This record gives sequence, structure tokens and C-alpha cells, in this order.
Amino acid sequence: MNPIELWQRYKTYLFDNRQLGLTLDISRMNFKDDFFDRMKPLIQKAFSAMDALESGVIANPDENRMVGHYWLRNPALAPTPELRTEIEETLTAIKTFAKAIHTGKITTPSGKLFTKVLVVGIGGSALGPQFAANALGNPNDPMTPYFFDNTDPDGMDYTLGQIGSHLAETLTVVISKSGGTVETRNGMLEAKAAYKAQGLDFARHAVAVTGKDSALDKVATAEMWLQRFPMWDWVGGRTSETSAVGLLPAALQGLDIDGILAGAKLCDEVTRSKNVMANPSAILALMWYHATNGGGSSDQERPGATKNQERPGATKNMVILPYKDRLQLFTKYLQQLIMESLGKELDSDGKLVNQGITVYGNKGTTDQHAYIQQLRDGVNNFFVTFVEVLKDRNVPSMQVETDFTTGDFLSAFLLGTRSSLYGSGRESMTITIDRIDPFAFGVLVALYERAVGLYASLININAYHQPGVEAGKKEANKVVKLQQAIISLLRSNPTVSYTVEEVAGALNVPDDVEVTFKVLMHLSANPDHKIKQLLPENTPLVASRFQAST
Repeated sequence: MNPIELWQRYKTYLFDNRQLGLTLDISRMNFKDDFFDRMKPLIQKAFSAMDALESGVIANPDENRMVGHYWLRNPALAPTPELRTEIEETLTAIKTFAKAIHTGKITTPSGKLFTKVLVVGIGGSALGPQFAANALGNPNDPMTPYFFDNTDPDGMDYTLGQIGSHLAETLTVVISKSGGTVETRNGMLEAKAAYKAQGLDFARHAVAVTGKDSALDKVATAEMWLQRFPMWDWVGGRTSETSAVGLLPAALQGLDIDGILAGAKLCDEVTRSKNVMANPSAILALMWYHATNGGGSSDQERPGATKNQERPGATKNMVILPYKDRLQLFTKYLQQLIMESLGKELDSDGKLVNQGITVYGNKGTTDQHAYIQQLRDGVNNFFVTFVEVLKDRNVPSMQVETDFTTGDFLSAFLLGTRSSLYGSGRESMTITIDRIDPFAFGVLVALYERAVGLYASLININAYHQPGVEAGKKEANKVVKLQQAIISLLRSNPTVSYTVEEVAGALNVPDDVEVTFKVLMHLSANPDHKIKQLLPENTPLVASRFQAST
């Protein structure tokens, strides 16, 4: 397509909404002119499903739950007065608590201001708050945020080392809907031990965000933690940024949560439009469908499908390239939102489909010196979404070359990479926002939440459950029980050394020899359980013997 034709295509398909401060350019996606007409029945069906979801129907039938994250920024939409009141009261409580912390109405046991906040969570209970903190935080915020987002002891030690002697002025927010999530529970226990080691009462520094009457709720009540905030079963972790999960850490940090909610609310209103070309979430969902032929493992022709894949129906990776340091975590945030929502084995009719879109990316121009080389010249198994921010900074910039600032170079690299990829036959679209602020952050969150919901309807899957995650937890629990049995066996026979095969045989787990070996290697590498590895020189690693230390 020559430049004049491409410019006409750009003007024809550009979404532009000045209220949102958002444009979406899809001109470099290679859909045919009749694509939107052919997709009309599917997208209208998706709009109807979204309307039903927002009205309060059971939109997650596997778990018999409503899906209500859209109510969080507009409580008037909640299906019952009770839910509306809960949402409004929770928001008020968040603001009241944050103000009490910032003004010193609530202080540390020694009477000092809390100046740091440690957020303990996993998945959406950490990624959303981290994304907000990184995108919107500033050095003069009243509280500095830190995160335990894994059950890695070294990672927790590193974070505690950063907090250092300021633990006494650190508020800890533990986020877990059930209170039974192992990673979060472990982080809570590690934090509790750190406070105790410094002679501090953890409960006087602790806040819970959890489900009513959950295990965590009961602990926080019994130990008289400073405050508890609700998590509802109709809000999933990956769509919880505008609930207490995301708003409480943001408010404590000092971010403008009203601005976040305002941006999300307006984006929700715009993306309820049944006019596809006036609805950026619908446009995104349809472009994903175009790029992947609807995904899945079937070679069957789908409505609106194109022929630009290696095989019909083959999925393509989604590469997110935000040209802004503050949006570096946007890719990780979208990775969970999109892959946990869309990566499903079965569709809503129980048919095997193995759906999903792989999401990866970092930021421009860092990626200019990394994997963009492959995007330009390697296998064409992806489509790119550039994220452009027009405003460079809040003050004038110096010129690093005549009439060129560092921000000008950032923009030039984005436009150059976009043109280079198009010239090589690679598809891309570009999201442009005016600036990074709380309102724009809320817009981006809401934009992708609805795009995921609409796309899930297009491909007939449940976006709001996660059976694969639950399966992984079950397998991990099996390993936990196996480790306990291994330790018990070795301790009961401390004078005997065992090969891996002998341990597996004694425990009657012949199918788990490899797992047994991996468990034993980990046990012997750490001093905690006093299991030693015996490995004579020139002996293969798998021939190691293991014994309990006396």
C-alpha cells in the first residue's frame, strides 16, 4: 500500500475520543474492507453478553458467580442496593483510612507517621498495585510502596533489606480473598517474623484485604489488626485494580484514586457503545480476532478469518510495546489479564479448543536493542501494539541535538520501528494517550478489561475462571505432601543413606522418582531440614545418596 493509500486508511479507521484522551490506530492491521461487516453477528452477540454480565447474571457459571468489576467505578450499576452500598462504603473507608495514616491520626506504636507500605499478595493482588505504583508514583509521595509478590525467601529478604531500619514505620497490607493462598500466607508469615525480630507487634502494623469470614479475616479479627477491607467473590484478582485490592495501596501511597475511577468509569461508558467504530475495546477485540483467526487449535474457517497465518486458525503472539518507562509493568499486567482470562482448554460448550494469546514485551526503546530484530526479520508469528504517550514530562526538556529532545528521540524511535515493521509485512496497531496520569491509567485498565470480555464472547469461552491455575495448585500440594513423607523417612532412619530410587520405593511412589530427586536436591541445598547429599567424586549427580543429619 503506498503512503497516500495508507494515510487514507489511517483516517478511515482511526478511533479518536478527546474526552478519554485516547486514539487507536488499526490501519496497519491487514484486515479486508468487509471484515467488520462479516464480524457484525459475533460482535453484537458479544455486546449482548456484556450487557447481561453487567446486569448481574451468573457470568462465571463454573464458579456460580457474578462478574462485577464494572460496578466498582459506577456503583449505581450494581444489581442490588446492598451491593451498591458496600462498594460506596468501602471506597469511603479507604479514603478515610489513608487520610488517617497520612495525617497521623493513626500512627505507629511509637507515635511516628507510617512512611512505607509493604503489600503482600500474588497475581492480580500484586500486579495491579505494582503497575499503579510504578506508573503514577513520585518521590514525594507520603508513603513508599514495597511488594512481596512471590514465595521466594531471597526476594523477601531483598525487599526487607530495602526497607531496613524503617520497618517500624512500615504498614503491611495483606491481600488474599480466601486467606488460603499459600504464597500470600507465606509472605505474611515472613513479614510477621521480620517485625518480631525487631521487637515490633505485627498486628499494630497490619491491614487485611480479604473475603468476609475468610481464614485471613479471622486472623486479622482475632489479632486486632488495624483495619480490614472487603474482597468480593464477584471480583477476580486480575480485574481487581479498581477494588480495595488496587485502590487501598494506591491511596496509601498518595495517588489520586478518584482520578483512576473517573478514567475507568468514562472508558466503561464509551466502550458500552454498540457502534463498533466508536468503541475502542470492541475494535481491540476484533483486531485480536483478525490477527489470530479466533485462536484455538481448529483449522476450521471462522467468520472474518484472514489468510495471513502460517496455518488457518494458528494463534499469533501479542507484543505490547509501551514507549514510556512508567508503563513498563503494563505488559506484565496485561500478560495476566489476557493469558489467565483467555488461555482455556475448553469453550463454554465443553468443546476442546485450547484457546489463548501469548503476551510479551518490555518497553521502547529498550526493545529496539533486543528482540525487535526478530520481529523485523524473523518468524512472523505476532502482532504488535505500540503504546504512545504524547507528553514527555511535566517541565520543558533540554535539547540534546538541534531542535531535538530526549522525548523527541523516543517518539522518533516508535514511529521508525512502526514503519520498519510495516515495511516488513508485520501487523501493528497503536494506542496513543495524552499523558500518564491517574485518569489515563484508569482508561487503560478499563479499555483492556472490556476488550478481554468481548473477545472471550467472540471465541465462546469463560474469561472469568482459571481451572489451569487450580490444577497447578493441586499438583503443588502433592509435592508438599511428598516432601513431608521424604523428610519423615530420612529422619526415622538417620544412620541410613538412600538413593533416589530407594526413597521412591520406600514411599511407594515409583512414578514420582524425578520429583523425588528434585525435592531431595532442594532439601540438601538448604540448611533448614538438615538433609545432606552424599556424592563421591566422579559420581553422576543422579547417583547421589541422601541422609538426615544427626
